[in-house]
Amino acid sequence: MKSQYRLYFWYLAKHFFINFIALLFGLSLAFAMIDYFQHSQQLEFSSNYMILYLFLMWQEALAQLYPIAIVFAGIMTLVSLIRSSNLVALYSFGFTRRELFAPFFMVAVVIYLFFVGLHTTEFSYARDKAQAMLEGKVGGYAKDDLFFINEGDFVYAKSLDPFAKKLFHLTIFKLQGNDLLSTITAKEAQFDGKVWRAQGVVIKKMVYEGGRLQRYEAEKREMLDTLAGYQPKILESIYEGKALNIIDANHAYRVLSKQNLNTKKLRSSFNNKVIFPLFAIALLLVIFFKMPFHARYMNLALVLALSLGVTFLVWGVLFALGQMGSNGVLLPELAIPLPIALLSLYAAILYFRPKETL
Repeated sequence: MKSQYRLYFWYLAKHFFINFIALLFGLSLAFAMIDYFQHSQQLEFSSNYMILYLFLMWQEALAQLYPIAIVFAGIMTLVSLIRSSNLVALYSFGFTRRELFAPFFMVAVVIYLFFVGLHTTEFSYARDKAQAMLEGKVGGYAKDDLFFINEGDFVYAKSLDPFAKKLFHLTIFKLQGNDLLSTITAKEAQFDGKVWRAQGVVIKKMVYEGGRLQRYEAEKREMLDTLAGYQPKILESIYEGKALNIIDANHAYRVLSKQNLNTKKLRSSFNNKVIFPLFAIALLLVIFFKMPFHARYMNLALVLALSLGVTFLVWGVLFALGQMGSNGVLLPELAIPLPIALLSLYAAILYFRPKETL
């Protein structure tokens, strides 16, 4: 019995995975090529850069389309099994819907975990790099005139080089109420993994008497550690709303939440990368348990059209809610996690109901 179980499991898993790869590569390459032809006039570079742009947009397409490819591959595999009567044969051997769904579930979870893992790497920055190429900034990602808040202090930097991890012409304004207590200026600051190590520092302390500024005292230092926790990618994201991978987003969330700053975009970004794709697994289960197992019991073309239509509808609604969460119209926790939790609850009810309808 174990060998029989192993054979059916790998048979279904193999067909589902092959269909997933075919669909994902087809959809993602089509997406990347359409985007490439739309922007080819802006890519006034050599063929190497054009290939790089296409590769970056293909990565972005993979990240966006893999949940849909999971559902489409499941539908495609099911329809193939129904048309060939292999699904009926599997039921006749005594396998239940839960046992037949197990290979689909395992492959879908492995795919999901693989892409979540990719989102902890530079994979998450593919779109931003491609956009930089369109703006004519190939190889140069420096950001100019940054202004942000750190623990109540106002921070200005003339420019940031996120790859060299350097800030240039840094100024920190320390305030108490409406009074300026001191300023810290530095020619440049280098990030060492934990703090920014400023060099050529000048500290000017304001001296007040009777509530009025009388003078200031200047102090020079060769080096000063400041802006703890502010990683280069966090600064870039705060300033221009760039994407962050899961690890950088976690660092950014801890830094901003400590200072009671708005973290809606970060929470929404996390939901889009980690929570949003889970709809594919829940929807796959619903379709698997709702689809008739024999071609004689259904209009195959109608069922296929309905399944694809429902997939696009659910994906579209969740995508729109995700955008509303990113823009602050809805709380990020209501925009994505709540509807996916409801869909997952419905899927769990179908899975755990006492009697299966075959």
